[in-house]
Order: sequence, then C-alpha cells, then structure tokens
Amino acid sequence: MTVDPKAATSAPPQLSSSSIRRLRSYVIETVSSSTRTTGRALKLFAESAAYVVGDIVTGRFHWAECLKQMLFIIRVTALPAILVSIPFGVIVSVQVSSLTQQVGASSMAGAAGGLGVIRQGSPMVSALLLGGAAGSAIAADLGARTIREELDAMRTMGIDPSRNLVAPRLLAMMLIAPMLCVLIIFMGIGVGYVITVSFQDGVPGSYMASFAAFATVTDLVIALVKALIFGLVIVVVACQRGMEASSGPRGVASAVNAAVVIGVIAAFVLNVIITQSVAMFFPARIG
Repeated sequence: MTVDPKAATSAPPQLSSSSIRRLRSYVIETVSSSTRTTGRALKLFAESAAYVVGDIVTGRFHWAECLKQMLFIIRVTALPAILVSIPFGVIVSVQVSSLTQQVGASSMAGAAGGLGVIRQGSPMVSALLLGGAAGSAIAADLGARTIREELDAMRTMGIDPSRNLVAPRLLAMMLIAPMLCVLIIFMGIGVGYVITVSFQDGVPGSYMASFAAFATVTDLVIALVKALIFGLVIVVVACQRGMEASSGPRGVASAVNAAVVIGVIAAFVLNVIITQSVAMFFPARIG
C-alpha cells in the first residue's frame, strides 16, 4: 500500500499537547485577570459611593474638591461638546431629510432627527467626550500621584484615597454628565432645525409638530440615565487605572490609554444593552 505524497503534505497540522496547554493557560489567565480587574473596579465604586452618601449625611464631604473637579470637567468638555454637536446635528439632519424626501415623508424629518439625537447621539457623544477628555485627565492625575507615592503616603497617614480623591470625582461626574447630555441635545436639535428649515425647504411648524408627536419625556429621561451610567463607568475605570499605575511615566501613559479605551468600549456595550431593554419595555409611539 502506497501513500500519496501530496495527500501527506496537504494534511492540516496538528496542535501538540504542549501548545494546547499553553493556549488553555493563556485563556484561563486572561479571564481570571479580567474578572479580578472588574471586581476591583466594583469594589472601588462601592467604597466611593458609600463615602459620598455617608460623608454628605455627616457633613464631612469634600465639597471644595468636588467643585474643583466639576469646573475642570466643564472646562475640558463643554466647548468640545458644542463643536462636536454642530457637525453631528448637520449630518443627522442632512441624512434624515434626504431619506424622508425620497420616501415622501418630509413632514417626519423633525421626529426622526430629534429622536436620533436624543436616544442615541447625545449619550454616546457624552461618553466619548467624558472618556476622551475627562477620563484621560483623571487617570493621568491619579497615575502621577501613584508613581510619586502620594497615595501610599495618604494610606500611611490613615487617609483613604477612595474618600479624598475618588469620591469627589465620582459625584462631580454624576452631576456633570447629565448636564453635558442636555447641552448636546439642545445643540443637536437646534442645528438640525436650522439646517432643515433654512437649507432644505422644511416647514418650521411641521418640524416641531412631528418632533413633539414622537419625542416624550421618557426619551429625555432615558438619555440622561444613559449619560449618568456612562459617566460613572468612565470615572471608575479612570480612577482605578490611575491608582494602579506603575513603572513610572510609561505606566501612567498606559493607564491613560487603558482608561480611555476600556471606558468608551464599556459605554458602547452598555448602550447596546440599555437600547435593547428600552426597545422592549418602552417602544416608540406617537405621543
């Protein structure tokens, strides 16, 4: 019995037992590391949230630090939010108006554009700005403090960094994220209205009537809740990465990069989950 050399050479390579063990070990280690990191983040959030509530009730909350962080977040996100909302509103308005004109439903341009901005556009733009501007700055600040051993010095003196550093930033993000979302909604809908009425021969009354017929208070509340959740996730991830930075300036840069990437990806994943849940329990209908 002869063996065809071509068949022998074309057989797929087999993984050795050592390669399978290494692959299995890598997968297990990756999953375990991700689980531990998520657990530390949840623990940091629980501790900081408890400090926020407890210190506000007892009058020991660091309001000066919280106000400082609020002003900082506003300074780094307000102007970019306006600059991003203008082209975003233009793009949504042009695309929606073009589609509604093709199907003969020009009167629905206001509803389609407004709902797109409120339900999806404003929370996601808020998450991108909070993660890219505020989250990166928070991670860099705490990372620099970590490599200078300031956090170790605070713990040595009996001061909990979660109470003095994380809790004020957590509350500041909780207060600013919904307001930033409202600013983006206002700018996006306003720009869409101007573009539709001024450049696409839209009727002002029809635009506002269709928008009012479909948009409800529930849509606004859901958008604000989304922005709040995204802000919480971003600030917790940024604080954790900054407080766990190591290896000098390179470690701080890695922490900042990880904070931005993980925060934004987590916001996108949560947005999909929340959107699907809202679609099931709060379907769109004419108000």
